[in-house]
Amino acid sequence: MCPENSGCGEHPSVASALMATHTDMAERFAALHHGQTPLLMPNPWDAGSAKMFVALGFDALATTSSGFAATLGRLDGTTTRDEALAHAAAIVAATDVPVSADLENGFADDPRAVAETITLARATGLAGASVEDSAGREPEDVYDLALAAERVAAAAEAAHGDGARFVLTARSENFIRGRPDIADTITRLQAYQAAGADVVYAPGVTTPADIRAIVESVDVPVNVLALPGVPSVAELGALGVARVSIGGAFSWVALGAAADAARELREQGTYGYFSAAGEGGKIARQAFTA
Repeated sequence: MCPENSGCGEHPSVASALMATHTDMAERFAALHHGQTPLLMPNPWDAGSAKMFVALGFDALATTSSGFAATLGRLDGTTTRDEALAHAAAIVAATDVPVSADLENGFADDPRAVAETITLARATGLAGASVEDSAGREPEDVYDLALAAERVAAAAEAAHGDGARFVLTARSENFIRGRPDIADTITRLQAYQAAGADVVYAPGVTTPADIRAIVESVDVPVNVLALPGVPSVAELGALGVARVSIGGAFSWVALGAAADAARELREQGTYGYFSAAGEGGKIARQAFTA
């Protein structure tokens, strides 16, 4: 497989130049995790939203599996590896900032297949990617710790084995899989750090005490998912959080706004939504002509 815009089918000299560019972007992404304030990383769902977020001043982006699936009229967890990688390549091609991909569980249970996913992801020009410790087939479906750590180790070898600085994020899904066990979550994140993860992430953790406990338990940057009840960005920075992402939230905001506009037109026959449309058109003209 050769994802669109990956450069893997180019002449060797062109491919070498692309690889150097990819490496520079990955190093830039890694450095962004060590700023004085948390790296704010919105999650675009298409090339247009990616361009918009960059125009608004964000320094890095991450794809969203749920937001991307929604563009296809599907729910999260229903896209294929090929689809996700082609989508990631499109986001990379649309912007000049580092992009990390939400690769769900690596689209495989087997560690070797997860490693293959990371190898393919690197070829798209991504600066990083995340791998989850749940297959998502059942509500509380989380891999046994030994297998989960082996999967991260395989992904890390594919990410770093040749000396590359591809940023691998390892996720513990406990809190969003009905297993709100902070002790087990910390044990998992420590194992993933030991297995070679560059960043660790436990979506669904919201309290300052739990967030601080995670930060203090590991020596790599910690990502927090912005959710209702999560401390402000400034407070997260004070807790030692290195990165904040928003998952599919902005894509749902966009769909919600479109639904409100459609209901107004259908049910009231009025056009008040044009005030919001005007602002959207303004930022689109700025973002798409930059």
